Amino acid sequence: MNTINTYRKKRFWAAILVVQILLFFIFSKLSIAISMFERFFEIQKEIHQLLFSWIPFSFGDMLYLLLGIYILYSIITFFKKKTRNASLFKILILVNIFYFSYQIFWGMLYFQKPIVEKLPEKEITLEKKKELALKYLEKCKQTRAVVMEDKYGVFQISDVHKIKTEILSQQAKLPSFISSKKAAEINSLKPSLFDGVMSFTGILGYYNPFTSEAQYNTQLPSSYIPFTLAHESSHQLGFAREQEANFIGYLTGIQSSNPELKYSAEYFTLKSLLNSIVYEDEKFVENVISDFSSGMKRDWAYEKQFAAKHQGFLNAFFSFTNNLFLKSNQQEGSVTYSYFIDLLIRYEN
Repeated sequence: MNTINTYRKKRFWAAILVVQILLFFIFSKLSIAISMFERFFEIQKEIHQLLFSWIPFSFGDMLYLLLGIYILYSIITFFKKKTRNASLFKILILVNIFYFSYQIFWGMLYFQKPIVEKLPEKEITLEKKKELALKYLEKCKQTRAVVMEDKYGVFQISDVHKIKTEILSQQAKLPSFISSKKAAEINSLKPSLFDGVMSFTGILGYYNPFTSEAQYNTQLPSSYIPFTLAHESSHQLGFAREQEANFIGYLTGIQSSNPELKYSAEYFTLKSLLNSIVYEDEKFVENVISDFSSGMKRDWAYEKQFAAKHQGFLNAFFSFTNNLFLKSNQQEGSVTYSYFIDLLIRYEN
């Protein structure tokens, strides 16, 4: 009798999962439903940040750690005949709860109206990308000259808290035709508890939709950190697509009065442009890099050194899985910059 009841329960929760998948698929096609999820996001974001932002460490990371331990325990018990059915039943319930929570808190935001539709059409030419690359090269040179350095002459952040505060301030000044989202007044940008591992994954930061916390890797070169913070804070603002979060991070940084945030945003933009040009004109990219200021060259060398030191299986694995995740959410792959470049050129014009 217990075996029959357990079987029925498993079938019930498996059916619920299928219904959820179909229901959220239908929601993703309805603009009125997406609009409701956008409004709900604004409410839950404020509640989550009030609940978790005051905690000095990432509460979301602790949840992930506990979830990982539970999943490992469930896998072990699944291979034991006596506890197999009970374990599968619990896993199905957990998957249902996780999937439902993820979709209402975050997943549906991937189907918002794309930013590109809010900007004028513009042909993306190699000449235009080169023109912008030279423009941002000069910007980077000027801003790099006024930031702090460590004893090796590499860019060093002086006060990360000021950068976080500046990001929230700049988000309130985003162009209204691009974003009508309410900027957060609560700082919920936190160091990741897994930063030692993150360095080997290629992940710079991530947003936790269950707590509205944004985590970043404190071990990154300083040239990465301000823009990574701006990018993850863009997710907190409600921009789900990766390249749109890059674009909002770009808008947040380029107008900033904080030279560290400004330099990191300009430097990211320059590198993105060069990455989009290199397969069409490698010689041009080499010439631009050779024209970096001495400080930029030291930052560039340190980034390459950091990447070489942390290459490995995890880096390749997370790059592959993240690529699949992005494509499953109607985004480009993790190494593709074309959408960000498209937004950049449309905005610049």
